[in-house]
Amino acid sequence: MISRELAVALKRAGLVWHPESGDRFQVDLPGGVEVDLDADVFTVSEMTIESHRTSAGTILGFNGTTEWALDSLTLEDAVWLPREDQLRELLRGTFRSLRRLDDAFEVEVEIAGERLRYEHPDASEAYAMALLELVSRSR
Repeated sequence: MISRELAVALKRAGLVWHPESGDRFQVDLPGGVEVDLDADVFTVSEMTIESHRTSAGTILGFNGTTEWALDSLTLEDAVWLPREDQLRELLRGTFRSLRRLDDAFEVEVEIAGERLRYEHPDASEAYAMALLELVSRSR
C-alpha cells in the first residue's frame, strides 16, 4: 500500500478517483478539523461502505454499526490509496517495465519521449512516484 503522503500528493496533483468495491481510502478532512480517523484505512464495499453518486458529487456512505458516528463522507474528504494493479493501469501506455533490483523495485515509464525511472523498496510506491510525475505533467 502506498504511503498517505504520496496518496495526498497524487490527490493534490489532480488524480481523479471513481470509487469501486475493494478500493481503500483514508479520511482527509480539511486543515483544522481534528479527527482520530486519519490513520485508519477503510475499504469500499457494498456491505459496509458504499459509493453513492449524486448530483452534488460522490458520497461514501457508511452502512451498519460503527464504533463512531460517521454516516457519510464526501469524496473530497477522502484520500484514495490505490493498489499496485490500479497504479500500473493508471500509467497506461507510459509504463515500460518493472524491474527487481537488489534492494528495491524500479519502474520505468516514458512520458513525452523521455524515459524516467523511479526506485523504491515497495513496488507500489515506485509506481505511485511515476504516476505522480505523469499526473503533474498532465495538468
